Amino acid sequence: MQRGKNTGGSRSNSKGKTQRPDSKDFSPKRTPKPRFKKEPTAPKMSADGLIRLNKYISNAGISSRREADNLIKAGLVQVNDKVVTEMGYKVKPGDSVRFNNEELRAEKKVYLVLNKPKGFITTMDDPKARKTVMELISNAGPERLYPVGRLDRKTTGVLLFTNDGEMATKLMHPSSGARKIYQVSLDKRLTAADFSKIKAGLTLEDGPITVDDIAYVDDKSKSNIGLTIHSGRNRIVRRIFESLDYEVTKLDRVFFAGLTKKNLERGRWRKLGEKEVNFLKMM
Repeated sequence: MQRGKNTGGSRSNSKGKTQRPDSKDFSPKRTPKPRFKKEPTAPKMSADGLIRLNKYISNAGISSRREADNLIKAGLVQVNDKVVTEMGYKVKPGDSVRFNNEELRAEKKVYLVLNKPKGFITTMDDPKARKTVMELISNAGPERLYPVGRLDRKTTGVLLFTNDGEMATKLMHPSSGARKIYQVSLDKRLTAADFSKIKAGLTLEDGPITVDDIAYVDDKSKSNIGLTIHSGRNRIVRRIFESLDYEVTKLDRVFFAGLTKKNLERGRWRKLGEKEVNFLKMM
């Protein structure tokens, strides 16, 4: 396998044997085994039983605390039927908190991963009545879950859902270090010259873009490519290749922030284990 960087391509399975990556599970960089810490305890209420309004909104799965401050400033939040715009406002047990005229209740945090199939768009609701990813997790429970980031209608693979607004906001920001690995199939061979251009970095219509790693998955055809990237810009992987006159015929995300779709059939989901959640919180 020809590689853009000398990153090493082996990995270890559960029995400790070394395997080489194949076209079904491409990982250009070896991910070190995380050292999990004990999950931190939830912040406690103050001695008088009060909790900040932005934290209450975050606990309800609506947004991160920073985003909740913007909702409060915009006058979209009511406490006991009165609009509250004061920063730092605290609510007490028994208070009624409403957002967009819907009463909020603190939810337990839920985290699940879906192996997204083609033909579904990543949105909460579609005015054109197209199929959405929310239909695929409709039986996950009563909590209001949101997709973390987006995969376009034709793209398949790893998609995280949660009602943890703080975590979702952190993972979607490039500074979080959340790596995304894609397996890309092209309509023709990727030339060595274009391989080098992508490796060095390109300038697209919305600015420069660099990848973390690029490799040929199939040395013979050179049309199957592994790409590692941090950016979450819209259709970024497709646009990288389109800028060099290639058509992406298949795009599969095989890795996101330590999560894979191993043993997960297309269209199926599973809840994350405690160690996986702790790893995401440490990113």
